Amino acid sequence: MDIHNINDVPAFITKDGSQIRELLAHRNSSISNQSLAEARVAPGLATQPHYHPLTEEIYYILAGVGEMTVGDEMRIVGPGDAIAIPPGAIHTIRNPGTQSLIFLCCCAPCYEHLDTVLID
Repeated sequence: MDIHNINDVPAFITKDGSQIRELLAHRNSSISNQSLAEARVAPGLATQPHYHPLTEEIYYILAGVGEMTVGDEMRIVGPGDAIAIPPGAIHTIRNPGTQSLIFLCCCAPCYEHLDTVLID
């Protein structure tokens, strides 16, 4: 059985600039087809616009307020909101608030730097 507590998982910076803690993925568990991570974006910051050719993502907002952009559409998101991000969709999330924006990020297949294409 694989169980990882958020307090015991090291943080790292993804290619798009967000800080994540990978809770479950092929790197630390028996999971092979998806990954689950907690992501954080500090106040006033945003992830770099990017897309994933292969990976679909779900963001689930836990705390804070975000400006979520997928393609040409921007929406304000907050706790309890789940956002679907299909493969190939350019996306970014910005934190216009005063507290950290914290969300879960589910990826299928697992998150990989190589499947992240940054947009300048």
